[in-house]
Amino acid sequence: MKHVFIEGKRKDLPTLLLLHGTGGNERDLLSLAEIIAPDASVLGVRGNVLENGMPRFFRRLAEGVFDIEDLIFRTQELNDHISDFAEQYSFNRDHVVAIGYSNGANIAASLLYHHQNSLQGAILFHAMVPRQHIELPSLANVPVFIGAGKRDSLIDPEQTKELSAHLRQAGADVTEYWTEGGHQLTREEVEKAKEWFDQHYTNRK
Repeated sequence: MKHVFIEGKRKDLPTLLLLHGTGGNERDLLSLAEIIAPDASVLGVRGNVLENGMPRFFRRLAEGVFDIEDLIFRTQELNDHISDFAEQYSFNRDHVVAIGYSNGANIAASLLYHHQNSLQGAILFHAMVPRQHIELPSLANVPVFIGAGKRDSLIDPEQTKELSAHLRQAGADVTEYWTEGGHQLTREEVEKAKEWFDQHYTNRK
């Protein structure tokens, strides 16, 4: 996978896995990481699927309708790549927190749904339920921040609430933050995500 790795000043912080939205690239969320955890190492990756020339992390059949077979395959592929990158760049594979937006948040959620210990935590901006009717692995002690817009035209608020419910049922410590906005990522959400990250990681004794 095309990617960028930037080593951070603090080795005690988790490595941030940056996962862009449709049409983005491995550098898209670097500015977010700089706000949320400026001293952490970052690994930005680019999705391996193209939709009308725009990079994505997995195929979809229509707006909001995922190609589940491809989702499962690409989730496994990403999980394997994170392990390879951890070896290549000497960061702790068990100490990775994802920051994903839209399609990137959906693949991050899919990691949580399919692979135990794939992520130590996650910040999911404008995510959907990746799969229905499956049993999630234990997510005990995994904190998750979900940022959402009440007027998101692409994601029904009930989808976000269902995602939260699935993660909580698996044991995750879920924090929801709702704005009055739509699908666009807001500064307000990012600042709340920073507060969440500081509470769980930066300032943890």
